[in-house]
Amino acid sequence: MSVDTTGSKPTAPAAGEAVEQHMAELREENAQLQQAVHSHAVVDQAIGVILAVGKLAPDQGWNVLRALRQNTNTKLRHGAELLIEWARTGSLGQDIRTELERQLASCARTAPPDS
Repeated sequence: MSVDTTGSKPTAPAAGEAVEQHMAELREENAQLQQAVHSHAVVDQAIGVILAVGKLAPDQGWNVLRALRQNTNTKLRHGAELLIEWARTGSLGQDIRTELERQLASCARTAPPDS
């Protein structure tokens, strides 16, 4: 809003400026939503890697990924990306590998025996 020092009422921004502002907000929101969808897909893929490697249930895979994040001080998405890359290349940093092995062993100890 602009201020007129001649004593007139304040004037509203031009309609074109308001439209441009709204469009910019929508573009930003769209970018954030796209990023969220991509991050969710990466996390889901990493859980799939954990499930396949550890022969776990989906909730266990999520718990392992969360524990990896917490115990290696790694952001969730970055840890997920590392696991996906490991599935593709066979290369995984020692700290993540050690924690993954520890978490999978923990799941194996708490799993009910096969019937």
